[in-house]
Amino acid sequence: MAAKGYDYDLVVIGSGAGGGIAADIMADNKWKVAVVEHDAYGGELANWGSVPLQALLRAAKVYDQAKNHGPALGLRSGAIGYNYPSVRAWKDTAMRRSGVASTERYYQNKGISALHGTARFVGPHEITLGKRHIKSKHFLIATGAQAADGSVVGLDKTPHLTPRTALDISRPPKTLFVIGGGPTGCEFAELFAIFGTKVYIADEAARLLPNEDSEVSELVEKQFKTKRGMSVLPRAKVIRIAREGIMTRVTYISGSEERSIKVDQVLLAAGKVPVVDIGLENARVEYSANGVETDEFLETTRRGIFAAGDVLGRFYYAHTGVYESRVVANNLLYPKRRLKPDYAAVPRITHLGVEIASVGMSEADCLKRDLPIQVGFAPLHIIARANIDNARDGFVKVITDKKGLLLGATVAAPHAGETIHELTLAIQYGLTAAEVATTLHAFPSWSEAVRVACANIKVRK
Repeated sequence: MAAKGYDYDLVVIGSGAGGGIAADIMADNKWKVAVVEHDAYGGELANWGSVPLQALLRAAKVYDQAKNHGPALGLRSGAIGYNYPSVRAWKDTAMRRSGVASTERYYQNKGISALHGTARFVGPHEITLGKRHIKSKHFLIATGAQAADGSVVGLDKTPHLTPRTALDISRPPKTLFVIGGGPTGCEFAELFAIFGTKVYIADEAARLLPNEDSEVSELVEKQFKTKRGMSVLPRAKVIRIAREGIMTRVTYISGSEERSIKVDQVLLAAGKVPVVDIGLENARVEYSANGVETDEFLETTRRGIFAAGDVLGRFYYAHTGVYESRVVANNLLYPKRRLKPDYAAVPRITHLGVEIASVGMSEADCLKRDLPIQVGFAPLHIIARANIDNARDGFVKVITDKKGLLLGATVAAPHAGETIHELTLAIQYGLTAAEVATTLHAFPSWSEAVRVACANIKVRK
């Protein structure tokens, strides 16, 4: 039973990573909980983000390995082909196995009210859901984020793909212009390039993946150009798109020159913006276009209302949303023992042919803070695993302070998303490069490159 005068003890707005975990925990602790979802239960990342996109990329990587890497190993692969509807069917199978379709039923079985509709605050303890009014003692805002429009003229009048709709096209386009060189743009660019699309990828930044170390950008651009046949357009601002017959003309500015190109499809992958248009001002919750404002305990400017996940505008990862949701649950249950989220070791992955994973501070982050640092670097080709697998492009880079304490790291290698967690653990718990380097690393494994990179940090005593 909810607290007197309220319908619920907690209403969670959004069923994705930032909301679902807290709802689950609070229900286990006998709180009366409701989850409000305006779209599919499970949230954006589970339904139209990481899970389906990685399933498509998995199929693409297997096809690429068989077709382009088999001959070097003595394997005949000339007859290798693909059927894209079958590739999509694999994506649907992966989605079904993930269990996201049963999220709503899971909540209901736990006694959580699974509500449908668009929530809007009318006061600090009340929201509307259509014509229905719902009162709750506490709220958790986990509305997530939506695709940014990139301020491109003609976008609203011209058919184009988004990271959501691109998952279900009937076949890869012959030509594709990707607006946005961040992780999502790069992943879709490689996906379609593997399946034969001529891809153009543009970003206003000076390089692809601008939030990663420069060595990453150099490697990815080289791979895109030489192995995927892409046209990479850094420092290119797309200003308008327009339909011309069955094609779309993309006009962009590169340097001081205006240029244009006609393609079959345009994919807008220009990042995300938090979803904050839910009447927050009526609840006296401070926010901006960059996200909802909270204190160090994830409580908003209105007591009793918390926020977690993409709506904070800090990270756009499922794992940080889950982590923040757990922090909120703790702080609701134990107000005298509140936790602060620690973001010192947040791993991030870009799923490409050479997978990119990083954690902690980049070299540029350290330079901005005037931190004296050391860099340890190990090219991938020096380790046995790279030569065995004929996957020699990549590296491990670690960044430490002058005493050898790990501050950040990047792995560019097959299975980098798994390898990075050794370094994530090291940064989280304050280990030095020497401590990692003197830990036994199995031979032959990708993690040997981690050992070598850490061993290249020399601390003067």
